[in-house]
Amino acid sequence: MRYLITILVLGVFLQLPAQKVNELIVAGNDLYRQGKFEDAEKKYTEAVKLQPVNVTAKFNLAAVMYKLGNPGDTKKIYTELATLEKDAAIRSKAWYNKGAILSKEKKLEESVEAYKNALKLNPDDQEARENLQKTLQELKKKEPPKKKEENNKKKKQEQQQKQKQQQQPKMNQKEAEQRLKLLEQKEKEVQQRLQKEKAKSGGGQSKDW
Repeated sequence: MRYLITILVLGVFLQLPAQKVNELIVAGNDLYRQGKFEDAEKKYTEAVKLQPVNVTAKFNLAAVMYKLGNPGDTKKIYTELATLEKDAAIRSKAWYNKGAILSKEKKLEESVEAYKNALKLNPDDQEARENLQKTLQELKKKEPPKKKEENNKKKKQEQQQKQKQQQQPKMNQKEAEQRLKLLEQKEKEVQQRLQKEKAKSGGGQSKDW
């Protein structure tokens, strides 16, 4: 899965800013492509200082900050751009870049939401769609060890319960048979005692003539 952090090119999404800021952003983009991220950061930072509302400068500053190992501030800038910027194309790209960072950090649930937001703003973004599908697949496979252990414990308890339930009817049937035999024996003894008593009383009675 490719998690590419993109930068903006002047003139594509925004009107050209002041000449000095424009030059700084163009220089920063060239340095970024060459992999000279520290030098690129200086250019973007200077551009943002000169024109704090310049979206292109802020967007690209966030991208280079991530390259320099500062994902926290990067996500803050992308969140700001994704929620406050009026241009839907900029917001979509901000959500996409944030999703890519979250994917790399294995924050899959948050990444899924970021990609969904990007697609709401730009349904034709194929890379966002592909990354969303792959992230969902990865999320489906992922199961926390603790949860897995709990599931195994639960299954074991269910199996033990089933075994008890299977054994219980046999024990009850055996007990029932024993109780039935005892009842029959008692009934037989009672009948025998009654017959003896009847026999005794019958032999001692006088006849009416």
